[in-house]
Amino acid sequence: MTSVVLNGVTALSHLGAIRAEGPDAASFLHGQLTQDFALLDAAEARLAALCTAKGRAIASFIGIRPQPDRILLICSRDILPATLKRLSMYVLRAKAKLSDASDEFALYGLAGTALAANDVDPASLPGRSIAVGEAHAVTLYPSDGVPRALWIAPAGNTAPKGSALDPALWQWSEVRSGIVTLTSPVIEAFVPQMINYESVGGVNFKKGCYPGQEVVARSQFRGTLKRRTYLVQASDEIAAGQEVFAAGDPEQPVGLVAQAAPAPGGGWAGLISIQIAAIEAGGLHARAADGPALTIEPLPYPLLEDI
Repeated sequence: MTSVVLNGVTALSHLGAIRAEGPDAASFLHGQLTQDFALLDAAEARLAALCTAKGRAIASFIGIRPQPDRILLICSRDILPATLKRLSMYVLRAKAKLSDASDEFALYGLAGTALAANDVDPASLPGRSIAVGEAHAVTLYPSDGVPRALWIAPAGNTAPKGSALDPALWQWSEVRSGIVTLTSPVIEAFVPQMINYESVGGVNFKKGCYPGQEVVARSQFRGTLKRRTYLVQASDEIAAGQEVFAAGDPEQPVGLVAQAAPAPGGGWAGLISIQIAAIEAGGLHARAADGPALTIEPLPYPLLEDI
């Protein structure tokens, strides 16, 4: 892979924010998402998914709790309206109000020296929420060893310090981090473990039930999981939602592209969720059996069964 300097600050206009507020905001989300929000404190950030009754993920979030009665869920803007509508259907008697707060916050990605420049310790582990004045910096999984953070600040505040980072480089770093952000082309395509969420802190198996919980738990503890997400380099353009084919069976897809971005050195980086057996067979291609060739690369974190 070509050496790339991942360093600076970029606006993340493709992300939005759902705000949940009220005395029951945390307990309500606790009963809807794959993660424990009842015990979420101000210094933490948590990855989570919203699932259907069949355990299929329809949204993914990074959640923080800036105040005891307020939680912010950061997700892809393209799925935010439908996600907000679905969550709102289940509020019922809960003392919680959900709203689209995207226009009230400015979201930025920080990489490399930009973290320290904004009073964020680059050595912080992923999943910390650090208050910096009126802003919150969420430490993310690194990309090829480069520290990264999500900056959440009130709209109109001064942008975080740092040189300008090409948005395309940030998107590439997101893929290289190995953490899938769900977008509309892959809604309901995966049980959370198919995108490795149990291995990166996106599923809490000790919490109470939520929509799809039985399916998610069964996949984990009965050994029924047959698909995983892998990091790949593609020879040509690939996109989320495209099918993946293996040389051994060119007629039947073995998985899907979950996320992709152009690589600065040429080609594309991707996260593909495919049958585990297909990894051993090799000869992977996207779009069609003769489509762009896919080369498997190591994930930057261990899968749960490997720990």
